[in-house]
Formats: sequence, C-alpha cells, structure tokens
Amino acid sequence: MGIEIKRVGIIGAGQMGSGIAQVCAAAGLDVFINDRDPARLANGIDSIEKGYARLVSKGAMEETDSRSARERITSIDTFAGLAPCDLVIEAATENEATKRDIFTSLCPVLGPDTMVATNTSSISITRLAAATDRPERFIGIHFMNPVPVMQLVELIRGIATEDQTYESAKGFIGKLGKTATMSEDFPAFIVNRILLPMINEAIYTLYEGVGSVESIDTAMKLGANHPMGPLQLADFIGLDTCLSVMQVLYEGLADSKYRPCPLLVKYVEAGWLGRKTKRGFYDYRGVNPVPTR
Repeated sequence: MGIEIKRVGIIGAGQMGSGIAQVCAAAGLDVFINDRDPARLANGIDSIEKGYARLVSKGAMEETDSRSARERITSIDTFAGLAPCDLVIEAATENEATKRDIFTSLCPVLGPDTMVATNTSSISITRLAAATDRPERFIGIHFMNPVPVMQLVELIRGIATEDQTYESAKGFIGKLGKTATMSEDFPAFIVNRILLPMINEAIYTLYEGVGSVESIDTAMKLGANHPMGPLQLADFIGLDTCLSVMQVLYEGLADSKYRPCPLLVKYVEAGWLGRKTKRGFYDYRGVNPVPTR
C-alpha cells in the first residue's frame, strides 16, 4: 500500500507547474509552489486564479470552492519551504542538467520519507533518480498539457523505484480525478514517443516544401480528425520542448528516424518558440495567428 499524499510541493511555476498546482489544490491538497524567477511565480499564481475563474464562469466550479482551492496554495521563495511536503514534483524546463541541479539542492531539506517526482516528458527517470538521495522514492509523473484539461498522466518507474512509491503516485493521480498509465523508462515514454516524431515529420514536410503551414495543419485536422494541426500543436507545446524531446529520442535510441528537422533547430535558434514567444510556425502578435512560412 502506498502512503496518502496530502501536501504537494511544485518546483516551477510555468505552464505545467501552475497547471499541476491548480488541479492539486482543487482536489483538496495543500500546495507549496516555488520558482527561482519571482516574476514567473507571480505569473503562475495569476494563471491559476484565471483558471479557477474560467471554471466558475462555466459553472464547472463553485465560487466558494474556487476560493478554498486558492487558499490552499502557498508561494515559497526557497526549497526549505517544501520540507513539510509528502511529495515534491519538479516541473522545470526540459533540461537534464537543470533538473539534476534542482534535485541536488532539494533533497537535503526534505524529510527522509518525502517522495520526489519529475514531470519530465522524455528524460530517463533512472538517471534523474541517481541525482537524489532517494532513488527508491523517486518516480516520473508526466502530466499532459494543459494539465487542468487533459485526463491522462504517465507514471514511469526508474530501476530503483519501490512498489510503495508507485502505489502512492497512482493513488495521488486518482485523487486528482485523472487516469494513470504505466510506461517503461525508455526515451520519451509512450505519448511523446509517438507524438513528437509525428510533429517532427510534419516539420520535415514543411521543410521539404511538400505543403505550407496552413495546408499541413488543415490536412491533418480534416484528413485525420486531429483537434489541431501538428504545427499548431508544436507551437502550443513549445518548439524548444519539441526539440529537446527529439534530441533525447535521437541520442537515446540511436536511430536516424528521430533526427530533429533542421527547420525545427533553426526556429529554436531564432528564439521563435511558439505561443510563449508570440512567434513559431505562426505569428501570434496580431489579432489572428498568421503562418510564418
């Protein structure tokens, strides 16, 4: 049997971290959220409040429940504020060195029984666990984006992850009202192992001149019944994240079919990362998005 998780710490107040905080507090858990950038932390809290307001306006959440959930969220400046947590989830940028540095600094301030998780979408759980003092209490908990909307959560065990840790994580996901699926610790796990190569192939299709941005996205929306086109989806995910996942696949599986498209690399080098920078495969600076190619 796993332990019951009542207090959750979250490191990183970006789109993923704030989304995780929002659903955890709405489920009745106490949440402590940290980010090294005070402005990003403030923006994350603002995003959470707007998320609750949208739910209230749609009738999906009572105003009193919204206020109660917000009161369960505490912003903290240092990792020391995460000490009371039963579970701490790292939701920082998709960079292995950054994540390892976080775990090295985090673990000394935690109690010996605190579980640690990463929201990585592609990096080896076993390698990240090795940067901690508790690999047996370390697990991958990969939420889908946007967290408040998406039902699925991937659970990934490292080689040392104990059964109790897995059962605790599974119970935690159930408390959030989401569905957990188990993935083995292979590069990019299940969803991104399938999804990102499709996006990368769509970028190759654009790169090779097979179709324009609009024609590629229209073809996949109407021809494959996808809710959004692959290039639009890439902008939503973030082109830097797409590139990071493809690099993990390419290096981890040593197969040329996972080679990141040169056009994807060029966009990232230009700082055109999608919606978060207002430019990617679409330009979002006007009233309506306009293709950039």
